[in-house]
Amino acid sequence: MNNPDLKTILSSWQGTPVDKHGRFMNHEFPGTQTFGNALKWTFEKNPQKQTKKNDTWHMQVVKDDNFLHTEEDVVVLLGHSTFFIRLDGKQLVIDPVFGDLSMHTRYTDFPIETAKLVNIDYVLISHSHYDHCDKASLKIIQSQNPDAVFLAGLGMKDLLSQWVGTNEVQQAGWYQQYKLDDGLEIYFLPARHSSRRFINDTNKRLWGAFVLKSKKKTIYYGGDSGYGSHYREAGELFPGIDVALIGVGAYSPRWFMLPNHQDPQQAVQAFNDIRATMMIPFHYGTFDMADEPLSEPEDILSKAAEGNKVKHQIRIVKPGEAVILD
Repeated sequence: MNNPDLKTILSSWQGTPVDKHGRFMNHEFPGTQTFGNALKWTFEKNPQKQTKKNDTWHMQVVKDDNFLHTEEDVVVLLGHSTFFIRLDGKQLVIDPVFGDLSMHTRYTDFPIETAKLVNIDYVLISHSHYDHCDKASLKIIQSQNPDAVFLAGLGMKDLLSQWVGTNEVQQAGWYQQYKLDDGLEIYFLPARHSSRRFINDTNKRLWGAFVLKSKKKTIYYGGDSGYGSHYREAGELFPGIDVALIGVGAYSPRWFMLPNHQDPQQAVQAFNDIRATMMIPFHYGTFDMADEPLSEPEDILSKAAEGNKVKHQIRIVKPGEAVILD
């Protein structure tokens, strides 16, 4: 499947695959986690339980909104998977989640006043899971940015339109380019994941990654993903990626999380596959969503950087810390 109104950039691509029920599926690793597996994990003993209990680490937050008042190209992690990006004068927010989730306490403050998120041109939603697609946050963004365009995957428009009113919503299949008219290019690429918000809508809405490209800079945002060849393919399609934003958290236990979330070692491999200049990790430290301690992803990444296991720079950032793109 694809959106016939959008350009497909990979000539050999036959469209995003669906199963016999018309639900989206991963092209390299078909299949999805079952409810039975989720139930098994829920009642399974966590071997890291005591380590987690003793873990007093918390992400530091930088409460400085100066980046909102400049014109520089910038990437700012706002917590979990939420980013503010300015590229070639255009301002974007990715996967906005401003507060707590219904089943998860927030361990890091949101670093800026949400009322200051104005003059946003594009809002990117990687998939429908609650920690990436938050109704309350999207309604705030829309109310403050009545001209913002919302960009997402196939099947997302019916959901988003309930919350963003008459704002434009574009939905793309994998390897498709959104229709923009301002010089910025945004593409939707594969990720190894799944989608669900309700009991009966598993994989009815497509998940994915984004590439943002201006005349001078290229940024990759991986969304939620397990490890796969799509990272290498992204690097081949878009050589010279400046910044790769790659998720590193919610990966234990591996028997359950592996299809949906890579661990830090696999995130490093993904970074090397993409051949980007810089990696900024995310999806850890804000919500406790798996068995590993909150501090573990950053510890592992720090050791990987010290041990020269990465070809370029891992930039571990605090929520609210501005990364200026020279």
